[in-house]
Amino acid sequence: MRVADAVRKGDTHPASFAAYLIVTAVLCGGLVMVIEVLGSRVIGPFFGVSLFVWTSLITVTLVSLATGYAAGGVLSDRRSSPDYLYGIIFAAGLLTLLVPQAKHYVLKSCMSLGLRSGALASSALLFGPALFLLGCVSPYVIKIAAREMKNIGRTVGIFYALSTAGSFIGTVLTGFVLIAYFRVGMIFEFIGFTLLLLSALYFVFFRRKWYVLPVLLLPLLLPIGGGRVQKTMADGTTVTRVFSEDSFYGNLKVVDYSYGPTHTREMIIDGLVQSGVDMRNGQSVYEYAYFMNFLPYGMNPDGRNSLVIGLGAGLIPRWFEEHGIATDVVDIDPKVADVAGRYFGFRNAGGVVISDARYFLATAAKKYDYIVVDVFNGDTTPGHLLSLEAFRLLRQRLTDRGVVAFNLIGSLRQPFVMASVVRTLKQVFRSVKIYPEFNPAEGGGCGNIAVVAYDAPSLSFDPARVRKFPIHPLAEAGVLRYLGKEYSFPEGTPAMVLSDDFNPVDVYDLRLKETVRKNILKNTDWDILI
Repeated sequence: MRVADAVRKGDTHPASFAAYLIVTAVLCGGLVMVIEVLGSRVIGPFFGVSLFVWTSLITVTLVSLATGYAAGGVLSDRRSSPDYLYGIIFAAGLLTLLVPQAKHYVLKSCMSLGLRSGALASSALLFGPALFLLGCVSPYVIKIAAREMKNIGRTVGIFYALSTAGSFIGTVLTGFVLIAYFRVGMIFEFIGFTLLLLSALYFVFFRRKWYVLPVLLLPLLLPIGGGRVQKTMADGTTVTRVFSEDSFYGNLKVVDYSYGPTHTREMIIDGLVQSGVDMRNGQSVYEYAYFMNFLPYGMNPDGRNSLVIGLGAGLIPRWFEEHGIATDVVDIDPKVADVAGRYFGFRNAGGVVISDARYFLATAAKKYDYIVVDVFNGDTTPGHLLSLEAFRLLRQRLTDRGVVAFNLIGSLRQPFVMASVVRTLKQVFRSVKIYPEFNPAEGGGCGNIAVVAYDAPSLSFDPARVRKFPIHPLAEAGVLRYLGKEYSFPEGTPAMVLSDDFNPVDVYDLRLKETVRKNILKNTDWDILI
């Protein structure tokens, strides 16, 4: 039986249907990759963007497609009519449309399974069904197309090539275009509508079933998300999500907290708080910003310029400039710079360079008295900024009495990663000092840790040099208690030299990332994150 026979009731020319099969193969192959790439933007703000999240997404995609290929092959042998193929595509469209609506319930429900199992389960529930159905498409398309072609090997090769070409196009469009200009929920609605349209056009033009056209109105019935979210907490604090948008590098949110006269604002990227500021006076409400400003300045008060890698809300460069220190800023995400200006009043007399930090360090010629590295990707600092080669580049950008300060999240109870960072720094700098922003003997022994490195032999931190500077009441107790209290790893602490060739910080930091993410979920309203 030929394709022309399968659609004869619609009086369709075989060539036009063959062309439609090609469009089907390309579109479905492309949309599979769009769903996979976008998956991290759905569960990332809740579970973080880490190795186990990407492992969950890739696992779900591969398993769903594999079972879809198998099921599609069996079903196409039993029910070979194109009606079944486009019925499957229709169902995939409906399931994709439901992802933005279902994510709140799925993510909250899966949290009880823990971070790793929760990420896997939520990925399977949200994306698995649609990916399974899209996996059924390729065997069906090949089964139908093979009737018109004499060479089965060539037919399979051509349609798998077309599907892979679609996957390539979908990946590129998602990474370089869609995420930058559209809400994630809107993209899922577009995917769902595209699949519904693909199915409806088949039934209308090849089967003359005009009554299916009203299904294209389904996306219009769905609520529009992404706007302001406001909640009142048990203690009376009003929490308002005033901004939420995806950039190439993560999900950015701006969240306000109001209680009586107190009004603070946070910048959150992929669920991790990057900065917190009191909107009345512009001061940081978190200790780390004071450590990043006070430690370098307290060691070298004669510095005249600084470089801040990682902008956040702009509190660290703002402090330097307010005290007469010309400051350049490097951040990879232009959206962060835009949000810092619009919502946090960031203005900078020095340059704001949108660039990868390693590229900037390798190509810049200027030297600085202070360099602050305050960069997070997901829940930890990217490994390519914590390698021997990266530290050598930082040293080249420092003056003779220059100081580099790192804001890191680390563990002193399971110190392999932190000890490795320190050991690697000591390969480049004469002095490396560790300043935890917490009591290592209390709690879980993890949190923000300031690490300072320099070459000048006479530098030491003098608290009297920074005593005159104001500290916000919410951060004052922690700053006064821990600023300048140096910590040293016990003799024989396991550590390695991290290099670009071998830098397994993502693997060894998994437990820390889970701890950080659990604290985020414990202390932040879930509706704000989702």
